[in-house]
Amino acid sequence: MAAPSENARFCVLVIEDDAAVRNLMTMTLDLQGYRVEQADRGAVGLMAAASARPDLVILDLGLPDMDGSDVIRKLRSWSQVPILVVSARLEDSDKVAALDAGADDYIVKPFSVDELLARIRVALRRVERERASVSDTPVDCYDNDGLHIDYAAARVTRDGEEVHLTPMEYKLLCVLARNAGKVLTHNYILKEVWGTALSSDMASLRVFMATLRKKIETDPSHPKYIQTHVGIGYRMS
Repeated sequence: MAAPSENARFCVLVIEDDAAVRNLMTMTLDLQGYRVEQADRGAVGLMAAASARPDLVILDLGLPDMDGSDVIRKLRSWSQVPILVVSARLEDSDKVAALDAGADDYIVKPFSVDELLARIRVALRRVERERASVSDTPVDCYDNDGLHIDYAAARVTRDGEEVHLTPMEYKLLCVLARNAGKVLTHNYILKEVWGTALSSDMASLRVFMATLRKKIETDPSHPKYIQTHVGIGYRMS
């Protein structure tokens, strides 16, 4: 866990109209050393995002002037800043809509402070990785606790042993790996891998996910790499 003094390099924008929740988040982030910007409306939040250029946006969906999903879409039109939704909406359809709009993660209220901070750390680790990889040389490999992908050679190994994947399994793995830490909805994966998001393709996605897990996971019933978010999609841990 990063020390509070190290967190000062990150700016977090909180867009939340409930003053009590906003103050709790702000105080928690401040104690952890993060720089914090606040907004109680969607439009104000968008202006703050444009001026402050935060490293992470924490967003409520039930804002008084616009739906949070609209805020996500507007942000995504010009920014790839990680967006963590914190909402009281429990339905899977609301989660899927927010993630499909471009959110990176979703927490349901009421939430624990420890979970919130953990999700923030995950998002900001991705920011750090992206900053570290900005160079003239493209990133051509992926490493995750024994799992290695050499994109240039289209080669996958686990603990040094080559894993033989079908073209579809490899494409599916690469989509997950290039978005490590993000929850990818079923529709997003289908569009990226199959080019469509037809309901009839869901069965194919499940089959290929099962065969992929058998090849890369030591115990597919307790996956280490690919996590399932029931009713929503998958995430490479």
